[in-house]
Amino acid sequence: MKAIVFQTPGSPSVLKVQDIPAPTIQTETEVLVRLRAAGINPIDTKLRSRGTFYPDKAPHVLGCDGAGVVEAIGAGVQSFQVGDEVFFCNGGLGGSIGTYAEFAVVDERFLALKPAALSFAEAAAAPLVLITAWESLYDRGRLQAGQVLSKKVLIQAGAGGVGHVAIQLAKLQGAEVCTTVSSEEKANFVKHLGADSVILYKNTNVVDEVLTWTQGQGVDLAFDTVGGETFYQTIPAVRFYGDLVTILEPDPALGNLKTARMRNLRISLELMLTPMLEGLVEEQEQQAHILQKCARLCDRNLLKIHVSKTFPLEEAQAAHELLETGSVTGKIVLEIGG
Repeated sequence: MKAIVFQTPGSPSVLKVQDIPAPTIQTETEVLVRLRAAGINPIDTKLRSRGTFYPDKAPHVLGCDGAGVVEAIGAGVQSFQVGDEVFFCNGGLGGSIGTYAEFAVVDERFLALKPAALSFAEAAAAPLVLITAWESLYDRGRLQAGQVLSKKVLIQAGAGGVGHVAIQLAKLQGAEVCTTVSSEEKANFVKHLGADSVILYKNTNVVDEVLTWTQGQGVDLAFDTVGGETFYQTIPAVRFYGDLVTILEPDPALGNLKTARMRNLRISLELMLTPMLEGLVEEQEQQAHILQKCARLCDRNLLKIHVSKTFPLEEAQAAHELLETGSVTGKIVLEIGG
């Protein structure tokens, strides 16, 4: 099969088109998927530039997110049949082959039927960001509908891949959402997603704006999708005894947690890749269930996935270059085959 591979870490130029053996079904619960699209995520560019989690298994095929059509099934597969359209987050960390390729093999427990309302490109863009936002808001942040008072939520970088679905998931639970963006164009984008308050972070003090929006109290839940200094700058925008969830590892060289401690914040860390990296099967199954729930929301037109640009598989290098500019709205996707 045709795939995008790299041998050693480096710039986007290390990504090469190559013919490699297609993966084959090895166990009775595995499914062979003919891929139609692969989502590109920041983890891909990090692994490409720094090295994968399994450096001794070169050449590497990146890509956790995929969508395609079931080509063949193992003898014990019960939930899928040949011809089903599916999407998933699996592989691409340096161990099993990723989705920058024409085929992938996935255990049926980690697959979900593709939402009929989404194209293959949109479906491939969805899994990692949907699971990340869902776990961050609903599991770590304990955001749920039916609470006595509507919760106020701050989402940093609401026009990004994770951010744009987080806005929608928060609104589905009845929250009031404030988000930060870098431009008027992105401000209009997040308003269409349901954001109640939009802050152009380059032009104003985010904490001051959030405190004004919350009558001086701070938000009940803040979701940091940026990391670095943004994590520490978010702390004073959260109310006393509130929640702060981040998807990046806080860097102690950039700040401290004194204010967080004084405000009695609950700080949660989210890495949706953990089940895959640690072989936690039950947790991987739960993530597939999240995708199933999100698929139903998509088909009810309650959840949208924004793809800002697609590239053919052969242009993965250009796709990485664009993602690394840091200015992408929504997601970038590689389209594969016909």
